[in-house]
Amino acid sequence: MEITWFGHSAFRLRFSGATVLIDPFLTGNGTFKGDVAAETAGATHILLSHGHSDHIGDTLKIAEATGAKVVSNFEVCMYLAKRGLKSFDPMNTGGGTDQGAFRVTLTQAFHSSSAIDENGVIQDLGLPNGLLIAPTDTKEPIVYHMGDTDIFSDMALIEELHAPKVVMVPIGDRFTMGPKSAALAMRRFLPGAATVVPVHYATFPMLLPNADGFVAAMGDQASRVKVATPGQPFSV
Repeated sequence: MEITWFGHSAFRLRFSGATVLIDPFLTGNGTFKGDVAAETAGATHILLSHGHSDHIGDTLKIAEATGAKVVSNFEVCMYLAKRGLKSFDPMNTGGGTDQGAFRVTLTQAFHSSSAIDENGVIQDLGLPNGLLIAPTDTKEPIVYHMGDTDIFSDMALIEELHAPKVVMVPIGDRFTMGPKSAALAMRRFLPGAATVVPVHYATFPMLLPNADGFVAAMGDQASRVKVATPGQPFSV
C-alpha cells in the first residue's frame, strides 16, 4: 500500500483496485503544496470522518472531476447530496460496507460534526467517526484513521476486533488529543499497529507546530512512529 499524507488529516491510499482519499482538505490547507487535480486524479472513493470544513474540504470538486464515491455517515452524505453530490454510500457508527476493493467500517470518535450553511446557520451533521479500511487483499494492511477524537478506552476493542496495522492519530491539541493522550492511546490500546502516523497538527497557528512531543511521549515505542512529509508517498 502506498500512503500519502497531504497535511492536516488528509490522505491518499493506493492499493490493489482502489485509490482512496480520506478527509481531502487541500484548498486552504497551508501544509499542502501540491496541485489538487493532479494529486486526486483517479480517485475511486472519498471517505469522510465528519462534517467539519477542514475534513470535507474539496470533496464536491474532486467527486465531480473523478466520479469518486463518497462514503460517510448519513447526515454528511445527505448534506453533500443536496449540494450536488451524485455518488455516495451512507453509513453510521459501527456499520461496515463492502466497497469492492476494501471494506470500510465507521467507529466512534469523541468530537463534533457540523457545517455552516449558506444562511450562516450551523447544521448538525450527525456523529463524528473514525474510519477503518480493510483491503480485500489480505496482504494489504488494515488502516485506522481516527478522525478527530479524544482518547477513549474502547480503542482497545477496535484493536481486538480489527487489528489495524496502520493508525493515523490526531495529536495537535485544542480540538483533538494532544501528544500525551495520543501516545497513551497508541501504547495502551493499539499496541499492534506497526505504523503510527501523527496528524492534525501544524496546519493552523492554534495547533501544535510539530510532532516532537508525540514522538517523545511514545518513549521506547517511538520507532513505531512515521512522521510523514506532506506530499511524499511512503509504503507499508
